[in-house]
Amino acid sequence: MSNRRQVLASASLLALLGPQASTLAFAQAGGWPAKPVRIVVPFAAGGTTDILARAIAPELQKAFGQPFVVDNKPGAGGNTGAAEVAKSAADGYTLLMGTVGTQAINPSLYPKMPYDAVKDFAPITLVAGVPNVVVMNPGSAQKYGVNNIVDLIRAARANPGKLNVASSGNGTSIHLAAELFKSLTSTFMLHLPYRGSGPALIDLMAGNVDLMFDNLPSAMPHIKSGRLKALAVTSGVRSQALPDLPTVAEAGGLMLRNYEASSWFGLLAPAGTPAEVVARIQQETAKAMAAPAIKERLLAQGAIPSGMSPADFAKFIEAETKKWAVVVKASGAKVD
Repeated sequence: MSNRRQVLASASLLALLGPQASTLAFAQAGGWPAKPVRIVVPFAAGGTTDILARAIAPELQKAFGQPFVVDNKPGAGGNTGAAEVAKSAADGYTLLMGTVGTQAINPSLYPKMPYDAVKDFAPITLVAGVPNVVVMNPGSAQKYGVNNIVDLIRAARANPGKLNVASSGNGTSIHLAAELFKSLTSTFMLHLPYRGSGPALIDLMAGNVDLMFDNLPSAMPHIKSGRLKALAVTSGVRSQALPDLPTVAEAGGLMLRNYEASSWFGLLAPAGTPAEVVARIQQETAKAMAAPAIKERLLAQGAIPSGMSPADFAKFIEAETKKWAVVVKASGAKVD
């Protein structure tokens, strides 16, 4: 009878705790992962979010012995993919490669959000930070006589609305970097949002758009090949990947002396994901980011690898949310 009572008691407890109970017990028993893990990238393939997810996925697969599959879910400035993860089971099998846009900018930019950027996620770790870089189609640069940031300001003022600037989507750091630039320089350039950096870069190199404030890793190969003309980086200091390229603040004179708009990317899980699973993913990600081969490759692309703890990442997101709220307000940017 005692065995029967124990079985009934366990069943009653599981019923009370609901679906999370079996997940928690499974994780605490060391059973995770027992099947493939999905990393949702909320932008199209080819951008920096995608590049970083595909850099880390094989390392996590090696560490845990299960496939880590990158799944691109673009739309609404990253909100579509992020919302899907927020609503997923908190079992460690669905992760988000979140960005400064999805976690810190969009809450101030969109009047209605399909998720709560704080309450709906368990921060795992910051994967990398990157500067953005102002790049132009060489043909457009020649047409408008642009060789540097001062030239860009002059050309934009002389041709209001004629220059168009691409982004990876509304609310991304690429979008906000351009909006902040326009606000500080009193210029107007038409904003053309895409579903990720990849598609935007294709149109930029084809000459269908004029310029972009792209993340450096995704733009770097095209800068090196000469298919894009780099004008400046948007970070507070120069990038060691392109040490001869000035910052926007350096190149833009007094009106841009305080300009800074960098990007970052990190792993998050749905809120309620077992702490043990979160800790294990963070530890293996940090280990991978510190490995010489990956670290050197990312630094060469313009990314700065991280791997901070879940608690530190949560504090970082909080600080970034406050910072970007000020930037969004100053730029006047809003997305319906």
